[in-house]
Amino acid sequence: MRRVLVSLLSFSAGSIVASAAPSEPTAHVRNGTYVGLRNSHYEQDFFLGMPYAQQPVGDLRFTVPKSLNESWEGEREAKAYSDICVGYGTDSIWYTQSEACLTLNVIRQSSVNESSSLPVGVWIHGGGFAQGSSADQRYNMSSVVANAHDIGKPFIAVSLNYRLSTWGFLSSSQVSGTGNTNLGLRDQRLALHWIKENIAAFGGDPTKITIWGESAGAMSVGYHLAAYGGRDDKLFRAAIMESGGTIAAGPANYTGYQALYDELVAKVNCTDVGDSLQCLREVPFEKLNSVLNGTYGSAAYSFAPVIDGDLIPNWGSLQLDRHEFVQVPIIAGTNTDEGTAFGPTGVNTTQQFYAYLTDGQSGFRLPPSIAKQILQLYPDDPSLGIPEFLGSRRVPSKGYQWQRTSAYAGDVTMHANRRRQCEAWAATNTTAYCYRFNVRSADVDALSGATHFEEVAFVFNNLAGLGYHYGLPFAGMPESYAQLSQLMTSMWASFIHDLDPNSGIKNDSAVRWQAYGQDRPVDLVFNANTTSYMEPDTWRKEGIDYINSVASAYWR
Repeated sequence: MRRVLVSLLSFSAGSIVASAAPSEPTAHVRNGTYVGLRNSHYEQDFFLGMPYAQQPVGDLRFTVPKSLNESWEGEREAKAYSDICVGYGTDSIWYTQSEACLTLNVIRQSSVNESSSLPVGVWIHGGGFAQGSSADQRYNMSSVVANAHDIGKPFIAVSLNYRLSTWGFLSSSQVSGTGNTNLGLRDQRLALHWIKENIAAFGGDPTKITIWGESAGAMSVGYHLAAYGGRDDKLFRAAIMESGGTIAAGPANYTGYQALYDELVAKVNCTDVGDSLQCLREVPFEKLNSVLNGTYGSAAYSFAPVIDGDLIPNWGSLQLDRHEFVQVPIIAGTNTDEGTAFGPTGVNTTQQFYAYLTDGQSGFRLPPSIAKQILQLYPDDPSLGIPEFLGSRRVPSKGYQWQRTSAYAGDVTMHANRRRQCEAWAATNTTAYCYRFNVRSADVDALSGATHFEEVAFVFNNLAGLGYHYGLPFAGMPESYAQLSQLMTSMWASFIHDLDPNSGIKNDSAVRWQAYGQDRPVDLVFNANTTSYMEPDTWRKEGIDYINSVASAYWR
């Protein structure tokens, strides 16, 4: 899964220190006083690497996060990112990693003080629950915050780290029996409690918090909306979900990970003990990490969030059906060509596609009757438009039926889930602004199209391509791309500030984002090559409606 990185800064830590003004900002949180950095280029204050929990080391490894239990006199520095949480993949390889990583960062305009009471946007990074961090410069918040200030919709930005991969999502009967499930999500939840309790010290309003994420970060947001059966702990007043939501692509029960857990404990000699989970806590970090780190830095063990009857009480589709979610305004959207990131390659015949659906290659073993209906709803028609510019041309190198399988894969992993989210909000008369992002950036090849993650650079107004190691998203693109970025980042800021993405848009010719309704289900199509526009939410309707009608077959 392609991912992207984000940080709160536009410079390396060294250059930040060099640009810090003599008068350094301070914040008096409940535990003590932090001193941060003042950046003269953006006229912003950075508070970095602040712990929101006791660090999960020693006996706290593989344990529900514990609240901070210390206070201090004097000042503590918050001038550098902490180590990032241990992860596996290209999003994590650029940064120093360790288990002691449960920290968050705050960025604000320097004119803000503790009496300002501004809205707050909390970014939760993605990365397939296996990689990524708040230090990733692709999630650089400085441009977002500066633009929000310029359009009169200022907010305070927060980003956080949470445990990843096996460290954050280890699962088995032993783990479930001790209540130590979904640790990465519980980390996020504790961070939200810390923010609620302390953000006023930075000039934020604890009653005006928006949680916001992309991919696994958006799924995290979706989980928090439905956490504990939709219990409203007043941790946020709104949510933004980019390519992810309450219905995960394929959540599992912990029993599905038992064999993987057993294999892991055997590899580190924790089988012949009374408490294998405690044994795992005592394995030296270097030894355990070497087992978990797979080929080319990928995760050797793919643990992910599970239905635990607690934080995640049930399938997301059931909770949406039952309206068991926190009813707050949302932005929710997907990218047109999500399927090019998640679909199979090398499928040349209908028989091969049928096998993909029924033998587990797709992550599911669909019943034959459902698989046959999918074949009917997703025919072998290359003009399905994956990506659109191909028309009816096939791509043999990807598989003779690549457009067909990509259309299905995009719908089953992303588009169907997003549509069901918006429908559930409309059914409860809760405000939802829904979108389809339809732009290919310069950092991906033409065949990828408007694929997963491509909207992130636009939302973060990252015109310089900070943190992009494999291609710059705006390089060589026309001015319309920068204009679309300006529109999107302003709409996100306006939503965080006013719960209305249109409030900060001063251009009378700009599209007005209409809310989703039962009698008028509509999406805003973001486009850089033509003017962005509203469309009825009927795109690939028959296939998507059918996928949602058989959600139980996908165990989600």
